[in-house]
Amino acid sequence: MRAVWYERFGPAAEVLETGELDTPAPQAGEVLVRVAFSGVNPSDAKARAGSRPGVTKPAYPRIIPHSDGSGVIEAVGDGVDAARVGERVWIWNGQWQRPFGTAAEYIALPEAQAVALPEGVSLEAGATLGIPGLTAAQTVFGGGDVAGQTMLVSGGAGAVGHNAVQLAKSGGATVIATCSSGGIDRVKAAGADHVLDYADPELAAKITEITGGAGIDRAVEVEFGVNAPLLAEVMKPLGTIAAYGSVKNMTPELPFGPFLFKALKLDISLIYILPDGPRSEAIERLHAALADGSLKPDVEHVLPLEKAAEAQDIVLAPGRAGAVLLSTGQD
Repeated sequence: MRAVWYERFGPAAEVLETGELDTPAPQAGEVLVRVAFSGVNPSDAKARAGSRPGVTKPAYPRIIPHSDGSGVIEAVGDGVDAARVGERVWIWNGQWQRPFGTAAEYIALPEAQAVALPEGVSLEAGATLGIPGLTAAQTVFGGGDVAGQTMLVSGGAGAVGHNAVQLAKSGGATVIATCSSGGIDRVKAAGADHVLDYADPELAAKITEITGGAGIDRAVEVEFGVNAPLLAEVMKPLGTIAAYGSVKNMTPELPFGPFLFKALKLDISLIYILPDGPRSEAIERLHAALADGSLKPDVEHVLPLEKAAEAQDIVLAPGRAGAVLLSTGQD
């Protein structure tokens, strides 16, 4: 099979190789998926670059990157219902704590990690559901239903944030989103009730005005460290901050006093280790929103497998307007 891999950390163009590897065979409890699209996420590119603290070399001698993907089940291992052969699926955790991910023509993985794709949902959309989709569903609905709540989504033009806006709106929340000035129209089109420039020096005052002083019930936060002071000001007492990122400040100093006297809850999400129950609930939320048309994942770039290095560079660049996928040509 054709595949992309790396054996050392470094710039994408220097360490990513494309060539032929043996097609894996599904073991007991596994399925073999003929991959159509591999979803590229910033975490994939950062892992390949070796930018995770304390990690000095790859965890495996050879790594096929990417955790997200979609395709069709080609074969099954012992213990798996043969009726799954031919099923259109999307993939989660393809390369989490495993050496071989979705940047290849085939992947063998536990059958639970190949989820049947709802009828009418494209394979392209399916390849976006792993990290961006599940993270959005968990951060929006991790505390239960959001109908009647006021939600703040930071980074509403990003892959997770754009999904979160749509999901929160479909769940009956009033949605306030922040983004760069260039993304405002796109975030409004996603359904946000109010869209604000995150660089606006009057941001806190405007959020407070929109809520009539009541504050935010639940915040979906991509840059917790930078935005902690803002959140302390705009959150409602007993509100929840669902944080899934803090790249710009990984060691934030918290305004603990305001957090304390509002009794704010911090719910940190790492979708890779989400337990089975909450993951199933998030999948159900995604499928329901896809089925009724309230969730429409954006795909901006589809590149051939051989351009994996370019794709990984694109996914780290600011200002994207949708997901980045690799196509194996098997769709």
